[in-house]
Amino acid sequence: MSRALRRSWRALVLAALLPALGGCASVGYYAQSLRGHFDLLTRAKPVKEWVSDEATPADLRERLRLSQEMRDFAITELKLPDNASYRRYADLHRDAAVWNVVAAPELSLQLKTWCFPILGCVGYRGYFDRDEARGLGDELKHAGWEVSVYGVPAYSTLGWSNWLGGDPLLNTFVSGPETDLARLLFHELAHQKAYADDDTAFNESYATAVERLGLERWMAHRGNPHLREEYQETEARRAQFRSLTRALRERLDALYRSDASDADKRARKAELMADFRRDYEQLKQREWHGDGGWDGWVQRANNASLAVQGAYGDLVPDFMRLFERVGGDWDRFHAEAARLAKLPKAQRRKALQGAEGQ
Repeated sequence: MSRALRRSWRALVLAALLPALGGCASVGYYAQSLRGHFDLLTRAKPVKEWVSDEATPADLRERLRLSQEMRDFAITELKLPDNASYRRYADLHRDAAVWNVVAAPELSLQLKTWCFPILGCVGYRGYFDRDEARGLGDELKHAGWEVSVYGVPAYSTLGWSNWLGGDPLLNTFVSGPETDLARLLFHELAHQKAYADDDTAFNESYATAVERLGLERWMAHRGNPHLREEYQETEARRAQFRSLTRALRERLDALYRSDASDADKRARKAELMADFRRDYEQLKQREWHGDGGWDGWVQRANNASLAVQGAYGDLVPDFMRLFERVGGDWDRFHAEAARLAKLPKAQRRKALQGAEGQ
């Protein structure tokens, strides 16, 4: 999933000190980013202190211990950064670390971008306050955009906050399934290895590939057949859902790019969305025993939420093939991703697909 403010940390302090660069609106946004992140950091304390504190609930204590085993595994086996990140824990007393706002036009899957001095352009805007995020979402809806406002459990500062103690573990994600915790840690640490400016699809697909490959290694390391069985069932459903939404995105994108009139596009769009929701209900009843874990997402699905989902997975198969091309060598894989991140976007895509120099 995007993690709000991932790109922002590099320039937050500088932007706050140079308000003339961005105008009052940008300064206000940076200010809430600074306040929110520093509040998060001040709540965090070393995992060892939480584990040794008798007041820490037993289940949290065990999960924090497990997180440190995962963190060590990420360093030794996946060649992810050995730094201060995820060595501390904070309870935010809320259910999300930040809330993202994304928007897309009525007849396009192209995300709206926000551009800032120094930072460049990103396809989301993240807030530490839910009401502020919803306020922006309402403004965008009134302006005619399709909008999605959603909470995310974690975000990465790309390693730029390690001098302040690093990105901490949070109550928003430590208590879920073991496989989800491992995936999230591996994903967020991957952002500290390779990051391309203004290319969300590249960044998120790379990190998603790392989380999936890393999780396979982690489950083998744990040697727990029940853990793997649980994961395989969950992942099978996720794959089916991704296939369903990918097909919808492809149909909508073809429609939006067609020469049909706007009126015809709107009518056909409504049909495609209705077909999607019907197919989801059938899949849920036929394959998932009525489990409605995605019901809310499906009911709220629009161009914005579909576009974000595409950014997280469309290039994952390319990164999987890249991992195979480097012989499953994690150091080479990360190094190649970092090299590609420095290329111009078009050249990066070509190289990622193994066509560089052809």
